[in-house]
Amino acid sequence: MTVEGTCHPSFEPLRDLLAANLAAGTEAGASVAVVHDGELVADLWGGEARPGEPWREDTIVQVWSVTKTMAALTVLVLADRGEIDLDAPVASYWPEFRNGDVLVRHLLAHTSGQAGWTEPLSVDGLLDLEHAERLLAEQDPWWPPGTASGYHMVSYGHLLDGLVRGATGTPLADQFRTLVAEPLGADFHLGVPEAALDRCADLVPPPPGGLDLSVLPEGNLLVPTIVNPVLDVGGFCNTAPWRRVSVAGANGHGNARSIARAQSVVSHGGEVDGVRVLAQETIDRVFEVQADGPDLVLMVPLRWGIGYGLPQPSAAPAVPEGRVCWWTGYGGAIVVNDLDRRTTVAYAMNRMENHFTSSDRTDGYVRTAFACVEGATA
Repeated sequence: MTVEGTCHPSFEPLRDLLAANLAAGTEAGASVAVVHDGELVADLWGGEARPGEPWREDTIVQVWSVTKTMAALTVLVLADRGEIDLDAPVASYWPEFRNGDVLVRHLLAHTSGQAGWTEPLSVDGLLDLEHAERLLAEQDPWWPPGTASGYHMVSYGHLLDGLVRGATGTPLADQFRTLVAEPLGADFHLGVPEAALDRCADLVPPPPGGLDLSVLPEGNLLVPTIVNPVLDVGGFCNTAPWRRVSVAGANGHGNARSIARAQSVVSHGGEVDGVRVLAQETIDRVFEVQADGPDLVLMVPLRWGIGYGLPQPSAAPAVPEGRVCWWTGYGGAIVVNDLDRRTTVAYAMNRMENHFTSSDRTDGYVRTAFACVEGATA
């Protein structure tokens, strides 16, 4: 199957891998991009956005928790501008947030104890952002804040939206658009605008036989995080009412190019094409370890900085060691920022794997991309 787009000759193996996965049916539609030393050295896409509809240059797709990196980046920009203090209590900006022990950096690092909703929540309630945020603000944390990470699977975006709304008077999605997406020319959306809805690819759910919730230990936090509410991956998540709302922990829409474009400010010292978004001092804070050990929700070892995962081979074996920050999305999308190599690698697709932090397909793209970077610089 034909792969569209361009790449530096050193990155032809990445094109070959995407072509092979498309030909084998492993992919339905996908995009892969690499920004290296300020240059878009790979910008590739192919397959179908939905049956009979090709994946085009401007196709966008829900990338699940890669969205969190955009929400975190927005908060870091606001911190860089002095509008938010990463070490301040969340309640100092969001008065309804009743637990004064939760700091801003706890939200960004999944250590706040607010991994999900204690009260039953419907999907309609989830999409009512201020309602869902108020429930989080009023509930008790599930564990002592700052003592461990517990992956804030969906609540992450609501928590940061409540924080940003309180600090600035403006929703997170609006701040992301004006501070990050528009200045950098990144076609990424927290809440898809009407004009872009017809460019959205449809998700293909992962095959059956993935996570069996029935075998998890009693008292685990994964089940209450996943089932309250249950999201219909191949159904409601492919509809306009879901796509229009900014669920900034889960439903951001973009493609590999726009992800790499926005996130490359982290791997390139805070500036892209003369547009400065962050100071190096703010980027340095990303690498302050906030939690390192078994995650209370995902039940695998994770290492969290402020707003990003840090290299942890057992969770993501293809992510290189070094001054690297990353995160991935349910099903396989990923972004990896490597500051040592001035490189950002991004992958976004619609055929999902049973993937939480790692899968063979995603690892293949990451390993191939970084091997190409090594080849280009040898």
